[in-house]
Amino acid sequence: MIFFISLLVLTGLARLIGWLGVDHLRQRHTSMRIALAIAMIFFGIDHLITPERYLPMIESWLPFPNSVIAITGICEIGGGLGLLTQRFRRLAGLMLAIYFVAVFPANVHNAIYGLQVQGLPTSEWYYWARLCFQPLAVWWALYCTGYIYNIGHAKTSFLRQR
Repeated sequence: MIFFISLLVLTGLARLIGWLGVDHLRQRHTSMRIALAIAMIFFGIDHLITPERYLPMIESWLPFPNSVIAITGICEIGGGLGLLTQRFRRLAGLMLAIYFVAVFPANVHNAIYGLQVQGLPTSEWYYWARLCFQPLAVWWALYCTGYIYNIGHAKTSFLRQR
């Protein structure tokens, strides 16, 4: 949930900058995309510099847990950087949506086993509530990169026509 709070705060800041004169950031999907990019880069770097925080999230049957954490951090950074480029924006959004689905089992693992993860609340409810937000992460990545339109928009579609 810290991730989603970060997304909301960063989106709000981007929108504020838009209202202060950076016209490009006035668009909702653009401010959401910038917020997602910053959050992914930040949390990806956190995976790389403090991997021990993430070790309890890795299931015991997975080999090379430190490598898994490093790879997820690199994926997050790559996705965030991709969101910032015109050329890779849509691909990054799609890949991040897939990534959010792929890490869902780790979040389920946390909720079931009530793990203690440094920097996260110790309450059991936190991990269960976090699961409810996972579809929002998928939607966010797809919406801010143009795969999903506003509800009620005349061209509502999962895959945007080029």
